[in-house]
Amino acid sequence: MSRPQCSRCQRPASHCLCPLIPSLTSTTRVLIVQHPSETAHALNTARLAALGLRSAELLVGEMVSLPADEQDNYLLFPGVDAIPLESLAKSEAPLRLIVPDGTWKKARKMLHLNPALATLPRVSLPSGLVSRYRLRKAPAPGALSTLEAIVTALNMLEGEGRFDGLLRPFDALIESQIAAMGAETYQRNHGHDG
Repeated sequence: MSRPQCSRCQRPASHCLCPLIPSLTSTTRVLIVQHPSETAHALNTARLAALGLRSAELLVGEMVSLPADEQDNYLLFPGVDAIPLESLAKSEAPLRLIVPDGTWKKARKMLHLNPALATLPRVSLPSGLVSRYRLRKAPAPGALSTLEAIVTALNMLEGEGRFDGLLRPFDALIESQIAAMGAETYQRNHGHDG
């Protein structure tokens, strides 16, 4: 028999994150394109971003259609042709950040399957960022969870610290998972102090 689950955050009812999820609005629109395999993942940070940010939309699928409107779309994804995100900070035009959500391999596959995504101008975050996501080993230095990337990008575009509230449920989620693993198991597997 499965445990009761919150219908909104999809966490076990005993670990519901809803009281910690803010209701923030950004001028920048955010479209999260989530790989289907991520939807049931216990550490689904894209869902937290979509719940806490009124100006975000979550699309699930390997192949998706982009909204047709007047916004300038940018793909938040590293690449040799990516421009630094901070170069958009003074833009007067309405912006939409499109953020792939999945493992790096799955995100690259989604770009391959969606030429409309792959041909968008790319923007990248600064190098040297440190993830708070202590449960997963980052595949490369500076790799962030989807939620952390969105918060970092919006803070850079619209004001430092404005979107940090989105990290409260994320931090609680991480702490809850570490507690469930047991501190000793976590330290043994991750080599960190409690």
